[in-house]
Amino acid sequence: MRNIVLARIDDRLIHGQIVTSWCKLKNADVILIADEKLPQDTFQQRLLKAAAPPGITVEIRDLAGSAEYLKQEDAGQKPIILLTKTPQMMEALIAQGVQLGSINLGGMGAKAGRSQLNKNISASPEEIASFDRLMQSGIEIYYQLVPAERSTNLRNILKGEK
Repeated sequence: MRNIVLARIDDRLIHGQIVTSWCKLKNADVILIADEKLPQDTFQQRLLKAAAPPGITVEIRDLAGSAEYLKQEDAGQKPIILLTKTPQMMEALIAQGVQLGSINLGGMGAKAGRSQLNKNISASPEEIASFDRLMQSGIEIYYQLVPAERSTNLRNILKGEK
């Protein structure tokens, strides 16, 4: 299994907080974006790769390709930040045999079908159900936008929402 130093759900994927804070804190060499649409969108791929810090390799793969990549042995143990837009993609990766102990929840913006959980997180009933399944399986999910901010367990955020 490759060395996942941060698994993060953030619908913005690579942006300022990833570039300036998380990559440095986690000493990441690779950012892996697991997504079903991005592997076919060369324009968005170029934008995301251009947004990454110098020296960081950006891999953009679909679910099967991401799971296969993450399950490979890496003698160098390069630190990887795994990014997805939704909890369902993290859940699907786990179903494919990827092992995660915790998931960092960054931003999930407001859109149709989502209700606001806090200032930076909105989620649909399907996304909340996915969070619940992940937590019931023993995976800790915590909200922490930037490393300098105190982390909050997602269970505490959801308490007032159910």
